[in-house]
Amino acid sequence: MKIIILGAGQVGGSLAENLVGEDSDITIVDSDRAALAELKDKLDLRAVHGHASHPQVLLDAGADDADLVIAVTNSDEINMTACHVAYSLYKVPTKIARIRNEDYLRVAKHLFHSKKACFKDDKKREKNNENTGFIIDELISPETLVTGYIRRLVDYPGALQVLQFANRKVSLVAVRAYYGGPLVGHALSALREHMPNIDARVAAIFRQGRPVRPQGTTIIEADDEVFFIAATGHIRAVMGELQKLENHYKRVMIVGGGNIGAGLAKQLEHSHQVKLIERNPKQAQALSQQLTKATVFVGDGADHELLSEEHIEQTDLFIAVTNDDEANIMSSMLAKRMGAKKVMVLIQRSVYADLMEDTNIDITISPQQITISALLSHVRRGDISNVYSLRRGAAEAIEAIANGDSMTSKVVGRRIMDIKIPPGATIGAIVRDNDVLIAHDKTEIKTGDHVILFLIDKKHIGDIERLFSPSAFFL
Repeated sequence: MKIIILGAGQVGGSLAENLVGEDSDITIVDSDRAALAELKDKLDLRAVHGHASHPQVLLDAGADDADLVIAVTNSDEINMTACHVAYSLYKVPTKIARIRNEDYLRVAKHLFHSKKACFKDDKKREKNNENTGFIIDELISPETLVTGYIRRLVDYPGALQVLQFANRKVSLVAVRAYYGGPLVGHALSALREHMPNIDARVAAIFRQGRPVRPQGTTIIEADDEVFFIAATGHIRAVMGELQKLENHYKRVMIVGGGNIGAGLAKQLEHSHQVKLIERNPKQAQALSQQLTKATVFVGDGADHELLSEEHIEQTDLFIAVTNDDEANIMSSMLAKRMGAKKVMVLIQRSVYADLMEDTNIDITISPQQITISALLSHVRRGDISNVYSLRRGAAEAIEAIANGDSMTSKVVGRRIMDIKIPPGATIGAIVRDNDVLIAHDKTEIKTGDHVILFLIDKKHIGDIERLFSPSAFFL
């Protein structure tokens, strides 16, 4: 696959790093020579310097025979224009644009059009050219994605990650195993004994940062990071086997009134006691008018006096989501020291995220990894419909659809024990119509099944793509 990435910033660079070495031809475009040089030094890709939406720059990048353009520059306008030019001039089949401005997203159905939805042939396209709008196949809104990600963590106290598949029917949840959890110190085979009426599957275990292959005889140890798969309605029951269940959050304090902070406050204010701290007085005033129950304060999230006056020690969850990593980190560490029960912090720079592992911050949230997960869902070949990038890109959780029949498919009509899955891959669950089937060795995969897999080493992603590509369509 020939992929052009427009923008060599944190998202574009991280996406390129995820895709290089996966049998794809990657070209990255940016107007920043230094950023391109840095990527060229560490990755095997082609770099083109120039303005991402200029026709000649796109042509120099190979748009005339590209399969996919992903526009993730810091400018929504450049991203929109580049996708439009890529299709209008060079017929690039698939265009994805990152859009952050809420006004654009609000009128998306009027402003953006999929080429497939608008035109069935080029002749009709020419006749209706004046009404096309921007030709973009997929819109990615990082703020919306991050808000949804945090909301799931709020809904399941104690979870490190909550990832949902097949229209939210099944979830993959990461938790930290604690001393006192019923399953800690026992083999995985005991999970069925502890919960005879609930089916779940441990998809992966990471112990001191290293993967441990989950088998029936594997003993869960305290401090293990455990990824399990279960029907979404059973999440809390399974979590209770690995740690003491935490009470639902009631009092939530949010620092940062941007798109993410405001979006969270709107979603939570009717079910939680929400306080929001925003430094900018005008933004705080606007938020106080938009929110009906949340309380908005003008101030600094790292202001000791303000946190004390607002009884931070009674706060169940403190969430720092400003655009400033340092401010988020400092306010979260202060809030934790002053008695906040749980803190979450949004961190843009990966080096900071690494440093937070040995601190008292409970959960770090990477908007880049969340955005990249959404992008990978459109990049992966084969019949893969959903992808989550995990552990800073080292692992992936994948939802693949079993298409074809027993003659053309490598999975349809076969039991899981008979399928040649790559090393380190685990089939965790199957969604068949409205039923969630936790995977077992003798489970047979049928046409149309949504298969949820966990891959601890993404170098085998190509094997997964081939596995779920009917032979009649895969070259």
